[in-house]
Amino acid sequence: MENLLKRLAILALATVSWLGTQSLIFAVPPGGAGAADNPPLSTSPKTTTAAKSTAHKTTVGHRRTRRTRTVRDPWQLSSYGDPAGEDNPAGDDPVIRQAALDALGNWNGSIVVVDPNTGRILSIVNQKLALSSGFTPCSTIKPVVALAALREGIITPTTKLYVGNRVRMNLTDALARSNNVFFDKLGQMLGFKRITEYAQEFGMGEKAGLDIPGESAGSYPSAPPKQGGVGFLAYCGTDINVTPLQMAAIISAIANGGTLYSLQYPRTPEELAAFQPVVRRRLDNLTEYIPQIRDGLAGSVLYGTGRSAYDPDLSIYGKTGTCSENGARLGWFVSFAGERQPRYVAVVLLRGGRMMYGPHAAEIAGHFYRGLMQKEHSTQASREVSSAPSILPAAVR
Repeated sequence: MENLLKRLAILALATVSWLGTQSLIFAVPPGGAGAADNPPLSTSPKTTTAAKSTAHKTTVGHRRTRRTRTVRDPWQLSSYGDPAGEDNPAGDDPVIRQAALDALGNWNGSIVVVDPNTGRILSIVNQKLALSSGFTPCSTIKPVVALAALREGIITPTTKLYVGNRVRMNLTDALARSNNVFFDKLGQMLGFKRITEYAQEFGMGEKAGLDIPGESAGSYPSAPPKQGGVGFLAYCGTDINVTPLQMAAIISAIANGGTLYSLQYPRTPEELAAFQPVVRRRLDNLTEYIPQIRDGLAGSVLYGTGRSAYDPDLSIYGKTGTCSENGARLGWFVSFAGERQPRYVAVVLLRGGRMMYGPHAAEIAGHFYRGLMQKEHSTQASREVSSAPSILPAAVR
């Protein structure tokens, strides 16, 4: 009887010890959401070897999970930097440049500002990025494809195409909302050859500037993309490489009604005094169709993907673009401001991580236009005050 009682007592102690070990083992959920908030497992002599082993495996497993998440992050480029750090601002309009600097801040990107009526570059923030590299245009290719489809008679502004989920969409809404299915269909109906003709007419694959040191010509493919075909090229610009300068020339031609200027960057007072616009080509075959895409560019800012650029006191037209390449996310916004005769074209390109996308570029462009308007009003007011006759007595003056 006495032996039986001793055995029962030992069994009870063993059970209590086992239960304590299990509570230690499961104190930290392996890789759970709240695992980081719990203290580490005890390593006191009372902890059994099994508990130590389990704790080690759990901790290693959690560390491996965190390490895997870091490795899987596809964005290898920082979203922040000093975009104007290597710039030479000689020749830039100081008011416009300051508005661009204020709008871009320390985001990793570039802003190019052009007079669409002459082709004069008014300012470039991050000149190295704007001149020396080419990037996928993403959805900013869509206005060119839209003009090609209108000119070739494939669609009219009121044509509605099925884009899924029992929805049909016309060109204005497809541009405003940057609908990929719509432009994939346009690409397939146009074909690679016809899209190429219009893209090259707008200057893709050629330098946009006239004798601008360091400028890249970008590139245009000789065949449609192997993955996604011509439709992918038509809505994302796959395999095309363009510079912000080239996009500024393209959107300038749309803004001014069909004249593609050679962009010029006068850097000295002498060059500025001698400046004369140089026309590369007149897009006479597209003149009547350009007004038909303006509603879509306006709609982008009013209710579409570029609505973060909206300002009730400004007429802003634009097109967003978002895609990724070479471990970086790209965010584009190509735009112009002014309803009848636009005075400014602004192209914003952002590169970096998750935050760099088209709507963010549109937001920066909106800040630029608003800031520029405020600076212009302030400058005008100062001029009026300085030129007005003084009402103070001469002794006080």
